[in-house]
Amino acid sequence: MTEIRPVHVIGGGLAGSEAAWQLAGRGVPVVLHEMRPVRGTEAHRTEGLAELVCSNSFRSDDAATNAVGLLHEEMRRAGSLIMACGDRHKLPAGGALAVDRDAFSADVTAALAAHPLVEIRREEIAGLPPGDWDEVIVATGPLTSPALAEAVRSLTGETELAFFDAIAPVVHLDSIDMTRAWKQSRYDKAGPGGTGADYINCPLDRDQYEAFVDALLAGEKTSFKEWEASTPYFDGCLPIEVMAERGRETLRFGPMKPVGLTDPHRPEKPWAVVQLRQDNAFGTLWNMVGFQTKLKHGEQVRVFRTIPGLEQAEFARLGGLHRNTYLNAPKLLDPTLRLKALPRLRFAGQITGCEGYVESAAVGLLAGRFAAAARLGHPAVPPPVTTALGAILGHITGGHLSVEGDGQAAPRSFQPMNVNFGLFPPIEAPKSRDGKRLRGTEKTLEKKRALSARALADLAAWLAGDMAAAAE
Repeated sequence: MTEIRPVHVIGGGLAGSEAAWQLAGRGVPVVLHEMRPVRGTEAHRTEGLAELVCSNSFRSDDAATNAVGLLHEEMRRAGSLIMACGDRHKLPAGGALAVDRDAFSADVTAALAAHPLVEIRREEIAGLPPGDWDEVIVATGPLTSPALAEAVRSLTGETELAFFDAIAPVVHLDSIDMTRAWKQSRYDKAGPGGTGADYINCPLDRDQYEAFVDALLAGEKTSFKEWEASTPYFDGCLPIEVMAERGRETLRFGPMKPVGLTDPHRPEKPWAVVQLRQDNAFGTLWNMVGFQTKLKHGEQVRVFRTIPGLEQAEFARLGGLHRNTYLNAPKLLDPTLRLKALPRLRFAGQITGCEGYVESAAVGLLAGRFAAAARLGHPAVPPPVTTALGAILGHITGGHLSVEGDGQAAPRSFQPMNVNFGLFPPIEAPKSRDGKRLRGTEKTLEKKRALSARALADLAAWLAGDMAAAAE
């Protein structure tokens, strides 16, 4: 029998640990490279694998009506080490899955150290991996070492690594009050693939604008960590409250300028306008243009719901701005997470542009399965887009983005994101037993249940196909 060459996994965080486990579980040897404690980071405090550096919560564990809970369940069914260890060390946290972070990390570390096909090497991989490593998963997270980050950036030939993360809030379309807002592009201009009504516009009169600026300036902000404070702002991604601090009219002549727009609901010209731009091909998610912010999450919800049309806004993602490293993944990665410029490198975790512990581990799970299939000579089949795993993969690789005239994905507005139901193909909400349409909260919950049921059914078929391929 031919000896199977090992796959090298760089990074022992959530994604790298999960990728290694998936590979080993399929009979593929793994060399897991973790630079701690040889080289530390500004955020980690231990040398344990899968250390949780921020919260100890994996967020909601509700698989029926919450997208991250659904992702939990899909990962469990796919044999996830991260979920198994999380379940073993869970703490009381209401409907969320919170874990004892030290016990969790120790469990992941012990499981991988005990596996006969996993070798853990404590060393930094500076620059590109050696050329004879023909199958590599890079799972180095947002704190990728400078040498490796620079090597990847040089390899792509473009400045496709972002080192200061500007994230605008994203709103679910069905929570926007379109009796207050309207669709229109400035001056009705139809850009590439546009219609001239490509933005949702929320108008503010003078008093509303002044009150909004006051609330923005007074809102409680998240403090920079010491190691973030030295990272400069780029003018193209200033926090909106920093713009407001430069003068009360700054926003009216910046992201909230009212020019080229006509409110069809009322004759008065708006004093300022908040624009939202479509964020996914399904049209279910819309981002608030220019609203990157360091406001605390609770403050964002309170302040942004003062905007006419957004009084009942539900947020798929809240804004933020922090030091980070992630790929412009839709442009640089193929559907199985390989770097197009150097296919022996596959990427996983936060460096691919996913947000959150569970999402990072999920992408590690996929990268591990894809690399195992490649090593064993099986086709690497991505999960259906109707699943949570497929939805987050589609966000990363551009499967859900619009296409330009040349048929290529358009990644220019790519931003990291948590899994949410807005990334899934739409589904009709079931009707009530008497055949009438459901409304309000009942409709929303039933639609989420239908999305989850569809996802788990499609996941079962995908897993069965994966097992059949492995058995051949």
